[in-house]
Amino acid sequence: MIAGGDALAVLRERVLRSVRPLGEQPAAAGWNHDDMRLLIGTGPRRPAAVLLALVDRGDDLNVLLTRRTDDLANHAGQVSFPGGGIEPDDADAIAAALRETHEEIGVDSGLIEPIGYLDTFETISSYRITPVVAWLDAGYHPVPNPREVAEIFEVPLAYFVDPANKHTLRMNYLGKEREIYEFFYGGQRIWGATAAMLLNFVNRMETASP
Repeated sequence: MIAGGDALAVLRERVLRSVRPLGEQPAAAGWNHDDMRLLIGTGPRRPAAVLLALVDRGDDLNVLLTRRTDDLANHAGQVSFPGGGIEPDDADAIAAALRETHEEIGVDSGLIEPIGYLDTFETISSYRITPVVAWLDAGYHPVPNPREVAEIFEVPLAYFVDPANKHTLRMNYLGKEREIYEFFYGGQRIWGATAAMLLNFVNRMETASP
């Protein structure tokens, strides 16, 4: 049996093996491009970035998530990662993810250590998202932007790794069937793009395991 500290060290190593190195930009097309092509066509996708921040809580790595306010024009009330569109002034996806994280939850980039990327993901709202995986200092003190963020919370990474916690459902979108995933944790419904990116992370961790 692996002791708590050793188990956490193993988990951190699995994370490091699973992400694409910072010098290796993910492919332009999302890993779900074929599915999105059937749903929304081949039109342009606006580049975006999100921060998948991991917080060392001693017995597990926690994933930082936010719940969007209920009066936003897009994805109101949904659980998401901090992030948004990549602007012309952003040097790259990392810069965009750090900027959006500061704007949305007030966390300074000095507390964040990017370690790599996941595969890009395309959304039905025509975004192409680059997830940036990072360590987040456990002493961070978030200040949610009330115009965008209603709540900030953490979920143990182990919760998403456990297949028993994954739920699958089928939805009809513009007359076409699509499969989506969801998790339920602490009264929060984590679904759609956020759940899909978390599952991509988990799949990469499993593939990268020795």
